Amino acid sequence: MKTIRFSLAGLLLTALFLPLELASAQKKKGPVKSAGEEEYYKILTFTPPEGAVVEGGAIEVLPDGRVAVGTRRGEIWMLENAYDTDPKNAKWTRFAHGLHEVLGLSWKDGWLYVTQRPDVTRIKDSKGTGKADTFECITDGWEINGDYHEYAFGSRFDKDGNIWITLCLTGSFNSSSKFRGWAGKVTKDGKFVPTTSGVRSPGGIGMNAEGEVFYTDNQGPWNGTCHLKHVKEGGFVGHPDSFKWYTDPAAQYLGAAPMVPKSGSRIVTEAKRIPQLIPPVVSFPYGIMGQSASGVECDLSEGKFGPFAKQLFVGDQTHSTLMRCFIEKVNGRYQGVCFPFKAGFGSGVVPVRQGKDGSMFVGSTNRGWGSRGPKPFAVERLTWTGKVPFEIKEMRAKPDGFELVFTKPADAATAGDPKSYAMSCYTYIYQGAYGSPVVDRTTPEVTKATVSPDGLSVRLEVKGIVEGNIHELTSKGVKSKDSEGLLHTEAYYTLNQIPKE
Repeated sequence: MKTIRFSLAGLLLTALFLPLELASAQKKKGPVKSAGEEEYYKILTFTPPEGAVVEGGAIEVLPDGRVAVGTRRGEIWMLENAYDTDPKNAKWTRFAHGLHEVLGLSWKDGWLYVTQRPDVTRIKDSKGTGKADTFECITDGWEINGDYHEYAFGSRFDKDGNIWITLCLTGSFNSSSKFRGWAGKVTKDGKFVPTTSGVRSPGGIGMNAEGEVFYTDNQGPWNGTCHLKHVKEGGFVGHPDSFKWYTDPAAQYLGAAPMVPKSGSRIVTEAKRIPQLIPPVVSFPYGIMGQSASGVECDLSEGKFGPFAKQLFVGDQTHSTLMRCFIEKVNGRYQGVCFPFKAGFGSGVVPVRQGKDGSMFVGSTNRGWGSRGPKPFAVERLTWTGKVPFEIKEMRAKPDGFELVFTKPADAATAGDPKSYAMSCYTYIYQGAYGSPVVDRTTPEVTKATVSPDGLSVRLEVKGIVEGNIHELTSKGVKSKDSEGLLHTEAYYTLNQIPKE
């Protein structure tokens, strides 16, 4: 471990870029904002100091109640009074600057660990002045060459003391710098261990309630749409240009590179041919659920954030939204469903971090990308009002259909009527070209709906489910026992595997 007084200078190389894949972001349409969302979840907006440009890239919650916000411009700000019901009472202090695109923060033993483009550096205020004065580089086990695309996203610490990293490609198509297009872990002794190839353009990284690591990847080559993916040692998650680094001494423990996938195939087809290939856990329908999947956070508040304990919340930068994901293991691998959750954030959502009171802190930016949220940047806090919405809480795969679990008892007549539901089914091409149209579209039929005695679940028998495809369910006819309609009627389940029982 080496001690330095300054990390890599904040060069601001990204200030002028305009990624072509998102240049028209503000013009594209997506899901309609639910008129009732504010009744259940409210957005509180912080006002940064005059002249400060707080383009949120990372957020961490500190034990003393402060909230650290890292920015794309290489600064770290501390927020005091962040939990006050009036966000105007928050106090801002610039804690550090001169860093390089901060996209990961994690606190441990008095140090703030910062994931930036070239390394993980830990910083602290050793003199008690409120400003960081000690900078120590923990690891720089990957390389950069100045390409705007070479982001590095970092997680908080896992139970073993590791920080997990996802490294964006040098561009949309190539891994021109060492370990670009990989995920891996930074160990307690400062060693970077590459674990997973195939990353394209990550937007965030986090863990589920069991401590397993997941990240978001974005539409482009070998990614027909945006995805939530599982980071697993020895795994391959889609983009093969990263294979060249299997020969590096740090990655040789993984053995030979996987077979190259066939462009133009389907990802579940290739996963049967390539053992290391891990299909996406959740695929987010492009232009419907968003266009730039970002931060990942698990609700570990034990009910302080509403009825969605242990579910994953995923941001979308382009649509300025927060999505909700329920995931399950089927035949030994994760898959699951995404639901709309909250629209209306001030700018393009990037980091999401749960606070000590269960609320969610959200950072956002639109520089170079554009966003539905009209502001150039924002730092906000999403709070639960205490009212429970009528929602599909869970959607589980069954051998002949799906089971829905509701947040409140459903009306047996409407929930038990197959005509209350409609389903479509489709997927995307797994190809080396950029993105994909929707393909293989079919219309499965809900033939039977059996409501549980307590009204909290319904078993749907579906004719025509398709392994490997997204199953888009609309439940507009379902009412609660109190005659409420569902707050969000859509659900999108990625059926990589059909359960055996």
